[in-house]
Amino acid sequence: MPQSLAHVTLLVRNYEEALAFFTEALGFRVIEDTPLSVAKRWLVVAPPGSGGTSLLLAQADTPEQVQQIGNQAGGRVFLFLHTDDFLRDYRLMQASNVKFLEAPRHESYGIIAVFEDLYGNKWDFLQPNDPNTPKPLPLESR
Repeated sequence: MPQSLAHVTLLVRNYEEALAFFTEALGFRVIEDTPLSVAKRWLVVAPPGSGGTSLLLAQADTPEQVQQIGNQAGGRVFLFLHTDDFLRDYRLMQASNVKFLEAPRHESYGIIAVFEDLYGNKWDFLQPNDPNTPKPLPLESR
């Protein structure tokens, strides 16, 4: 039987601030926003065009959960966001004040830069190389 990851839970301080960041700064779309109680929602977002894993934004509600906000991977890169046009999306993210921790760079597997979400979780932003096309021009020459 085929299996796949459906959602990854991301602890957030507040539903509304998290929703604004993911939809406005990163351009994600809301997949589902269902109230579960007065204080809890089933809030799922995903990148545009994604048919795979999505994020379940979960508002922290215990002291232990609050402590993990922004450090869900112990300081390592936590999530990997792929794009088909690095420069286009990088510029849009910069215009939305997304905090990049480094300049974009070419690696053997593609163009990459690390950014932080609004809580400090690190993400790899990556345009994987297409093995059927030549290596792209340096970013500074475009």
